[in-house]
Amino acid sequence: MKRRRHLIWSLLFGVLLLTSAVLATFVGVIHIPADVLWHSFLHKFGLAGSAAVPEFYEITLWQLRLPRIVMSLLAGASLAICGCVFQSIFRNPICDPYILGISSGASLGATIAIIVGWDTFVFGITLPALVTAILTLLLIMGIARLRGRHSTQTLLLTGIALNFFISAVITLLMVVNQQEIHKIFFWTMGSVATVSWRDIACLLPVMAIVIIILYRYAKELNILQLGTESAQSLGVNAQRTTHVTLIASSVLIGVVVSFCGVIGFIGLIVPHIARLIFGSDNRHLFTYSLFFGALFLLVADTLARTLAAPAELPVGSITALAGAPYFIYLLLRKKQ
Repeated sequence: MKRRRHLIWSLLFGVLLLTSAVLATFVGVIHIPADVLWHSFLHKFGLAGSAAVPEFYEITLWQLRLPRIVMSLLAGASLAICGCVFQSIFRNPICDPYILGISSGASLGATIAIIVGWDTFVFGITLPALVTAILTLLLIMGIARLRGRHSTQTLLLTGIALNFFISAVITLLMVVNQQEIHKIFFWTMGSVATVSWRDIACLLPVMAIVIIILYRYAKELNILQLGTESAQSLGVNAQRTTHVTLIASSVLIGVVVSFCGVIGFIGLIVPHIARLIFGSDNRHLFTYSLFFGALFLLVADTLARTLAAPAELPVGSITALAGAPYFIYLLLRKKQ
């Protein structure tokens, strides 16, 4: 019965997500009429009887709007499921890749790549972002385990401190390299405005592999929430589960940041809301977080490109406006 209920919810959220994505294609500085959208899809896939669509709409739809809508869905889903992993491992609802500095670490690698001119190569930003994201994770984990165990307080304080430190380093790099300041600013604020179908093609396989790995360890992550010693007594290799899921999540975060910049608080808000509604079983929580995260970033990006039109706001500022107050609420609730 539960499985059937979760299947129904998944189908409903899938329909909601698809409907939202279609509606988002109409919205923007350039309004695309419904009939133009329909004929454009028919024409793109070579279906007979479709009318020709003006090139102006074709470029807007297929080279600008649709890539950023698809990337919003993929990036939001990726950040949300990674937030689930971090919260499950550290048994704390205020842990997420942004708070812990993983996203900022990836952004530092992207910044360095931009300064040295690697952004002109295919994987010139992605690989440095991956390396610095994983190095940041290892540094945080190392400091948090100085006393031989995971300390949530040490973890959070270390992550926040590294966040400030890395942000300061990026700011200094921006000041020293004025000619690249606009590109670097893109990574620090987050945006999906310049993504392409090639970026989506690069993200999709990484996302698929990481999600498969995380679902493989969903049951172990459930047991790990009981505590490391309890999990080991139940036959779970806590160290392997922790390392595999954290590294896999950091890889996905690094790839997302390399294409979209730092988009914060999705990994904090979405898993927590999904957990309040559907429970803490990661086997289902991962699925709902994927849907909620995709929808959250899609709405945020739609607002970013319409609220101040024809100007455009960084999508990271929209997510921060929603996430920062929620983070304060969680801190106060945890203290109580």
